[in-house]
Amino acid sequence: MLKNILDKSRQVLNPLARTLTRSSVHGNVASESAATVATPPAARSPLILPQSYADYAPISRNSPRQAWIENSDAVEERKVGLVELHPDVFAAQPRVDIIQENVEWQRKYRYVSMAHTKTRAEVRGGGRKPWPQKGMGRARHGSIRTPLFKGGGIIHGPRSPTTHFYMLPFYKRVLGLTSTLSVKLAQDDLHIIENVDIPTKDAQFLKDLIAERNWGPSVLIVDKDHMFPANIGHASDELGYVNLMPSFGLNVYSMLKHDTLVLTVAAVKHLEQRLLFQLHRNDAASKGGKFKLDQV
Repeated sequence: MLKNILDKSRQVLNPLARTLTRSSVHGNVASESAATVATPPAARSPLILPQSYADYAPISRNSPRQAWIENSDAVEERKVGLVELHPDVFAAQPRVDIIQENVEWQRKYRYVSMAHTKTRAEVRGGGRKPWPQKGMGRARHGSIRTPLFKGGGIIHGPRSPTTHFYMLPFYKRVLGLTSTLSVKLAQDDLHIIENVDIPTKDAQFLKDLIAERNWGPSVLIVDKDHMFPANIGHASDELGYVNLMPSFGLNVYSMLKHDTLVLTVAAVKHLEQRLLFQLHRNDAASKGGKFKLDQV
């Protein structure tokens, strides 16, 4: 009788156990799938660009500078990474005298003076002798257009066109760039962005971005490539205080003319590469010679 009772209890409990097992398994799978769906995607890791001193060890004893990398795809400012800047380029001793010489050179080398005066041979009139050589009691003169007379020719006056071109020594130009970049960074007027890809051609987007980040009132945006994207090209065309420039054309006068200097990461690396090469080149003595018009 006891055996019959055990057999009947197994018949009742075994299906119940199987049902409970299936429900627990399905519940675990559902909870795992729900957790998978609810888990947000991992955020993009920040971009950290350390400085490599393998090729060019720093001459300056200043510590390397660090700067935030900002986004350019939205008006709201977002830090997307950190870049370490070479101290020989962005932490150089600011030579204000060399900066001034660079500015003076850039203002003069393209200037052509059109001031012009006429000599006694070019002034109208004065062809005949004004009075006889002797017998009048007056000083002897051969023309009323000599420099001694009013309305006569000018001696040693300016002659047009007069060029004011001269070439600043090579390393004064290099040090002018490093000094100006260091001053801009120290004054918090240098900003680094990820790229120049803005989402729209509307100039209002660029205007809002500049106002939100306190850039300006005039902004110079520099990228490595001379071909800028169409969006930023159209947007900056309508804003007279925003200019675009490739990194190979960056100069002291343009950096000082604009209040804010904005560099892309590619432009920073290109500037560091070119300036460090010039500061550490082996044939530096050959660059100190007199400038020749036919030199490359």
